[in-house]
Amino acid sequence: MSSPKSSSAPLDGFVVIDLSTGIAGAYCTKLLADGGARVIKVESPEGDPLRSWSASGADIPPGDDGALFNFLTSSKHSVVADADSDDDLAFVSRLLDSADAVVWSSGSPIAEHPSFEPVNIRRSHEHLIVTAVTAFGLEGPWSKRPATEFTVQAWSGGMIGLGRGAQDRAPVFVGGQVGEWLAGAFAAAGTLTSHYRAPVGDGRGELVDVSMLEVEILCLTYYSVSFTDALGRPFRDLRRVSLTGVVAAKDGLVALGLGTAQQWFDMCAMVGHPEWIDASGPLSITEQAKLRAPIMREWFHDHTVDEIRELASAYRIPNSPVGDGARIDAFDHFQERKSIVVNPGGGFRQPGPPYRMSPSLLTNPLPAPRLGEHTHWYRQRSQAESPAPTVGDTRTSLPFSGLRVLDLTTFWAGPSCTHFLALLGADVIHVESAARPDGTRLSADIPMAEPQWWDKSPIFSGLNTNKRSLTVDTRHEKGRELLRRLAKTCDVIVENYTPRVLDVIGLNWPALQQLRPDAILLRMPGFGLDGPWRDIPALASVIEGASGLTWLTGHPDQEPVEPYTVGDSNAGVHALVGLLLALEHRRRTGEGVFVEAPMVDAALNVAAEQVIEFSAYGAVLSRAGNCGPAAAPQNLYQTNEIDEFGRADCWVAIAVATDEHWKALRTGLGEPEWATDPELDVVAGRRNKHTVIDRHLADWCSSRTADEIVECLWEAGVPVGKVMWPHHVGEIPQLDTRRFYEKVTHPVGGTARHSTVPMRLSEGPETFHVRHAPMLGQHTRELLAELGLSAAEIAELEAEGVTDSEPKF
Repeated sequence: MSSPKSSSAPLDGFVVIDLSTGIAGAYCTKLLADGGARVIKVESPEGDPLRSWSASGADIPPGDDGALFNFLTSSKHSVVADADSDDDLAFVSRLLDSADAVVWSSGSPIAEHPSFEPVNIRRSHEHLIVTAVTAFGLEGPWSKRPATEFTVQAWSGGMIGLGRGAQDRAPVFVGGQVGEWLAGAFAAAGTLTSHYRAPVGDGRGELVDVSMLEVEILCLTYYSVSFTDALGRPFRDLRRVSLTGVVAAKDGLVALGLGTAQQWFDMCAMVGHPEWIDASGPLSITEQAKLRAPIMREWFHDHTVDEIRELASAYRIPNSPVGDGARIDAFDHFQERKSIVVNPGGGFRQPGPPYRMSPSLLTNPLPAPRLGEHTHWYRQRSQAESPAPTVGDTRTSLPFSGLRVLDLTTFWAGPSCTHFLALLGADVIHVESAARPDGTRLSADIPMAEPQWWDKSPIFSGLNTNKRSLTVDTRHEKGRELLRRLAKTCDVIVENYTPRVLDVIGLNWPALQQLRPDAILLRMPGFGLDGPWRDIPALASVIEGASGLTWLTGHPDQEPVEPYTVGDSNAGVHALVGLLLALEHRRRTGEGVFVEAPMVDAALNVAAEQVIEFSAYGAVLSRAGNCGPAAAPQNLYQTNEIDEFGRADCWVAIAVATDEHWKALRTGLGEPEWATDPELDVVAGRRNKHTVIDRHLADWCSSRTADEIVECLWEAGVPVGKVMWPHHVGEIPQLDTRRFYEKVTHPVGGTARHSTVPMRLSEGPETFHVRHAPMLGQHTRELLAELGLSAAEIAELEAEGVTDSEPKF
């Protein structure tokens, strides 16, 4: 039996047992297998349910496997074990003895056997990294509550809090089971973090407890709890379809993004109304956009997609076409970059890896395994029991202690990647220019008349605690030279500027190799470092549009709605996984690595199902409001309440994912006569009568509060969630138990709760935020002194404007 790995892969020799069911665990172990890990998937005799899964409902013949399963399990091995067999239980235990990590989620008889619950694995196999992915975490009052990705989205605040959906309709969830994919990426990051803290043979293992709720709070909301604590008002209090995002052209849909006031002004000029540009008037940019929206939409309707995109690119306005499963593979940019590849076993098309590396470190994928294909081989191999692995002392140091990172990032995607490193011990130096501070410093609508308004943004604070701040104006040669000197002292350089900027600074890959051959350079461009879209500025909304994430979000009779957040946060965690693989390679070889992690490549991966379903089955997945292929019924239902803003806009999410959930729902409803129809006992019948069920559930919910509905249905065993405004998610008791939020006091911004990482690590830390987010340029003198500059030299740089601690505008 051949191994799916090459000797150069970062995780060569790293053995992972996959005890998971569903997308999250499968995607986690796929990312590890791509990095060279040997992944052994343990399945029950009936096989993983993903083997028979198709989001479009395509017929998968007995003995065949679904295309998504083939995508997620390339290069893995499959063994079969029966939870009712003592011999099979012992076999699985021997596999764990010889492994380095295990990835676990509930859903299979083997995973749910008491011997293989995560805490018990940790107790009986102390050397293992045990990564568990659950809805709410392994501990706390909600740890056993039923949930689906849809109901977790409701609890996270991600359904309603960022303007997703028009006011006259129910809010809409982000389609495509996106929380599962995001949780899988964070599970991979957690596993690699634990491995980096203590390589194989260097100590005891660790329990990495990943919560999908915390993942979705981080990725689908915008630091809303911190925002409200610091400023006394929510980030947003009104649902609306924004002007930008998706616009209807004469011949299709275009995704546009306005992240700055300048981009709004450029848009006004682009549509032929420069007289609308008003930087000092009484209306905010948002209010101006709302006022001008009808005329702008008429302009868009009169122009083609290509015309709009050509003009937007000329004005440097972020833009992309809106992709779906049938279109994405045909986009010229993806074709030129070979972003979509052929599955090695199924022959269908699928996204390539979310990052590219030099030297080439990722393995070439092998076909997915047949059910139990490797059982006999592993049984023979495990018969001769090996001694239990040596277990070292409990580890106390933070995973990234001693790692020094030059953080040349801005806004959300890049800073979220480096923030994870900073929260877990890295010395992260966040570089800004006084002429162009980090964009999140400017995104809180704090009046410029307030003293030090630029240091008060809760969004900047939420992304940058534990970091140090250096201001350098790279328009000056002295500023560029300072960065080059600083880069020589850093293990990792991370940047997410537009592609041409790093060449100007003199810190591209060839230049960095001359400065420090063992450094890792992580670049996070929007669309990549080459291809037709290379120089188009990127925001989350256009990344989501191009990748298909937007296409699945919204009501079917309306234009799709951009998720708004996923493009950034998803890019951050995928770049982090790529970086951790590069760090492992450097640890093994001493060699530097260049990592290119485009935002759009990460988005293509979590939207993979669309390209896969079309290529494999000819099916174009489409948005369906709040219904979805994973549960029936699944929808939002309005309660009898008025929200804090005086609107009848309170909702609950209900998802019946199994026949057992349906029985529980009938019990919770009191066995009403309409629900006793035998046709509803199976998913096909419930899907056929979804409208009828919706009508009855809407009527039942309309006379109750959300709390009453949740209490009734959760007790019965039904996945249910309250659709939370994101500034209230800090009130969820489960998050208190897990200490997901920590209070941070900022000398200018005040005290606010800040989110941590979406996992608990058994080896610590207990506290993540040890230093408030830096004030602009707070550590400039300190850092320059560390480089050996004298006080006089530092003063001269300040006098010349190369460094500064106040914005220059």
